[in-house]
Amino acid sequence: MTQIWKTTGFVTDDAWVIETEESQAGSNERAIHGLTTFIEKADAGETGLGVLINPADDVSRLQPYLEQIALVAVAFPAFNDGRAFSHASLLRSRLKFEGEIRAIGDVLIDQVPLMLRCGIDSFAVTNATALKRLGEGRLPGIDEHYQPTARPSAEAGSYSWRRVS
Repeated sequence: MTQIWKTTGFVTDDAWVIETEESQAGSNERAIHGLTTFIEKADAGETGLGVLINPADDVSRLQPYLEQIALVAVAFPAFNDGRAFSHASLLRSRLKFEGEIRAIGDVLIDQVPLMLRCGIDSFAVTNATALKRLGEGRLPGIDEHYQPTARPSAEAGSYSWRRVS
């Protein structure tokens, strides 16, 4: 079962549904569309939309529509496919997207801190270990980093390149 997690904890009333041919959003739900469908709806003037960015998609195509997007779901189809890290980072740093970015797919506990640093702020989690550890508030990671990220962090002392999570 998929659960949505944010840094504040698990979300119980998430209304977002990824639309497919088999699954459509109901009356109390909000649809996440594939990139092509999203652009068609955005060109028609719809706002408050959700968009799914798959690994091979060009995230820069969203630039003219940023004001119409409520949620961007970046897909991690396998633990070894990290293109969604780049998508999230580009959305935050180059495109200046300030809305919600959600990781979907193969979300593992070891990757969550790195996803947070790239600007992802919600997670569709199905992995049993990840669900257990997130429920316990046990995130792995390193407190000090040598590179800036999409998520602001505090400076750690005398070195301009050292940051604290």
